Amino acid sequence: MSNPRNMDLYYQSYSQVGVMFASIPNFNDFYIELDGNNMGVECLRLLNEIIADFDELMEKDFYKDIEKIKTIGSTYMAAVGLAPTSGTKAKKSISSHLSTLADFAIEMFDVLDEINYQSYNDFVLRVGINVGPVVAGVIGARRPQYDIWGNTVNVASRMDSTGVQGRIQVTEEVHRLLRRCPYHFVCRGKVSVKGKGEMLTYFLGRTDGNGSQIRSLGLDRKMGPYGRAGLQGRRPPVCPMPGVSVRAGLPPHSPGQYLSSAAAGKEA
Repeated sequence: MSNPRNMDLYYQSYSQVGVMFASIPNFNDFYIELDGNNMGVECLRLLNEIIADFDELMEKDFYKDIEKIKTIGSTYMAAVGLAPTSGTKAKKSISSHLSTLADFAIEMFDVLDEINYQSYNDFVLRVGINVGPVVAGVIGARRPQYDIWGNTVNVASRMDSTGVQGRIQVTEEVHRLLRRCPYHFVCRGKVSVKGKGEMLTYFLGRTDGNGSQIRSLGLDRKMGPYGRAGLQGRRPPVCPMPGVSVRAGLPPHSPGQYLSSAAAGKEA
């Protein structure tokens, strides 16, 4: 049998990949080891149910281009733009890929809301999304694992960790690529990001066909700002391709509503 250490490293570089980190920051407050919950096993059983429901959501045909990378504790990591395209299949634009990832993130709130409703819990989701070049590959001789690396991944993780509970925080580049899509953006202002300094970030939400906001960016709802009635049972709107005008009924191009850092801090 050949020595796995002598095998060539499998890797592939991608120029434009959307990366998402979605975490449940208050799960650690929920987890406790007591005799009554089998020393924490019941807590982990509920976390497994949440992650399994996120996996099931990804099985929808609309989300087939999204790849689950891994879970890290109660954080769910996924990416879009990694799947190879066949010769007969037109390559999707990065805007279209990002729109799919954004819609997936929004629907994750619906999934968690339903679990909260059924289990009488109050878990909250916090999401960060970034886009850019990554290197993907498989490493390890024992239990080899597919993963992605690069500055893009690090910043996506920071968009989550520096974000606000109940919101989707995205980078300026994500905003630039999706600003013509049916989303509502609120500029948070500059956020201090480790290793990157000050970065301008935005909060992302969904709008209806008339430009009205249907997924609130506020935190006044106990069950989260994205609601259970949103995308369930229907296909999310598709982001227009580059060079194609926004179809009738969608909001016109807008650089996004500005929210001062002070106001963002107050809402947070």
